[in-house]
Amino acid sequence: GRSERVWVYRRCVYCNNGRADVLFIHQYNITSLPQPTDNFFQERIQNLMGHKLKIVSVPHFPFMDFSRDIESGSIIVPRDSIDARMLKTIVSKLNFTFEHRAEPELTWGLEKNGTFNGIIGQLQREETDFSTVAGPTPSRFKVVDYVRTYPADIMTVISLNPTLLPQHLSLIRPFEGDLWFALIASVVAWGLLMWLMQRAWGWVAGGRGVKFSTAILYSWGALLEQPPPNTAISDSGRLLVGWWLVFCLIITTGFRSSLIAHMTVQGKTLPIETFEDLVKQDNWKWGTEPWIFSGIPHDYFSKHTDPVIKTIYQKVERVSKTEGLQKVLDGGFTLIHWEIYFSIFIDSYYSDAHGNTPFHVSKKGVPMIAFLGWAFRKGAPFYPRFCELIFRLQDAGIISHWNKDALARRVESKEMSLGLHHLQGAFFLLFLGLGVAVLMQLVEYLAHSHSSAN
Repeated sequence: GRSERVWVYRRCVYCNNGRADVLFIHQYNITSLPQPTDNFFQERIQNLMGHKLKIVSVPHFPFMDFSRDIESGSIIVPRDSIDARMLKTIVSKLNFTFEHRAEPELTWGLEKNGTFNGIIGQLQREETDFSTVAGPTPSRFKVVDYVRTYPADIMTVISLNPTLLPQHLSLIRPFEGDLWFALIASVVAWGLLMWLMQRAWGWVAGGRGVKFSTAILYSWGALLEQPPPNTAISDSGRLLVGWWLVFCLIITTGFRSSLIAHMTVQGKTLPIETFEDLVKQDNWKWGTEPWIFSGIPHDYFSKHTDPVIKTIYQKVERVSKTEGLQKVLDGGFTLIHWEIYFSIFIDSYYSDAHGNTPFHVSKKGVPMIAFLGWAFRKGAPFYPRFCELIFRLQDAGIISHWNKDALARRVESKEMSLGLHHLQGAFFLLFLGLGVAVLMQLVEYLAHSHSSAN
């Protein structure tokens, strides 16, 4: 006869030692009361059962870090970084193995006719399961899924630190150029007006006039606080002289106070803070590493309509980190790079024991990316579980803590020669011990002399 029993199974993607299989749910009887079916179509992945996932990465400290001088597409072992810590934590939670490779061209990916290269291209073709740090764009959202993991870095400019202004210009530095021009024009205008008024009065009243050179010298002498004798021959002239003296008092007081301030604290040149400052420099050049334009920055600079950004993109040079910094040191050159990434590099290799560095890293960068995160191939069944675990790490503040700790460890790991200021305490103890020993020797000598005398 016909059986009244029904066996219900559900697909299980990773339950057979990491391979797909079916999972028995329940046995039902068709003649019995209806049974709940909530778990028929709900597949919640809690354990990948050792399934091997394929991961692809591009180095970008502090998020992901490994040497760029590696064979194309080779397996990597990440250095200490945020993504390396996250990956270790999630692996222990989801129980999977992985094959972690560097992207062959170390690029995130550019779009051409709807097809990407680089990391995004591998995910689009489903050649890999997910990637570590990558930035989102509207076109990338169409081919991959993202989970936000940390705030994005900003694009900034690196130039030489501001230098001291030349001391031989201290006398003219209290006033700006337009004020000096207005002041000279005022001296000439007042002298001309004084000469015309006195000449007109002399013509009307029949008296003597004032020479033009005399009027100019009086206006100039009053400004220098050494005016010649008053040559005004009318009340209007004396009124004009009085107002000029008040004007000179205000100008000289302002000049004197500003000069004292400039002589007390020597001024410095203005640093380059923005792209606008960069294009305003005369005979200036700028550059960046070639890999910077392998992703979102290329789209930003190449498609931007702002004239400043267009100028930056048209004249940018491709240089390595060390070559670019050497050009900055030589002068007339600025390096464009990611702020956090390059600040760590400078602090680690181009700063002294006191943290001093010849470079100025601007904090007024351009935020080109909304956020940074991990990218997954479309339809990956483990994507929701990864999102859940990463969001838990964020809410607990662990990712933020890892970020600070990874940055601190990288800077502290640089080699540093010890100086006298590091070990001065040891010398203080040495001299203190020598002093105590000498004092004890003196006490012993005096005690011995006293006993011998008795």
